[in-house]
Amino acid sequence: MATFIVISTTAVPSHVRGALSRWLIEPTPGLYVGAVSARVRTELWNAVADSVGDGEAVCIHPTANEQQFIISTAGQRRRRVTDYDGLQLIRFLPPDHDIEPAPYDF
Repeated sequence: MATFIVISTTAVPSHVRGALSRWLIEPTPGLYVGAVSARVRTELWNAVADSVGDGEAVCIHPTANEQQFIISTAGQRRRRVTDYDGLQLIRFLPPDHDIEPAPYDF
C-alpha cells in the first residue's frame, strides 16, 4: 500500500535530485512529495542518505506512533531529531558546535 512521503533536500548532488524526481514530484526546488510503497521509500531514502555529501536531507512519512509520522535526517545539520519518550522533537546545536553528520535510520 502506498503512503505519502515528503523529502526535503539542500545542496545535494544532481544525481540525487534526478533519482528522487523519478518517483516523486518537485513542487519547489529541493522539496519532493508523493505516494510510494514502504520498499520504494526505504530504497529512495537509503540512496539519498548515502549520497547526500556536504548537503542535507529530511524525510517525513506516516507511521503508527503518537505523532502519526516519523522524521529521518541525513547530512550535516544544526537541527537534530531527538526522541523524548517516544516523541520526536527538534533540538538545535549551538552555532559554534562542530557539526557532525547525523546518523540515519528508520
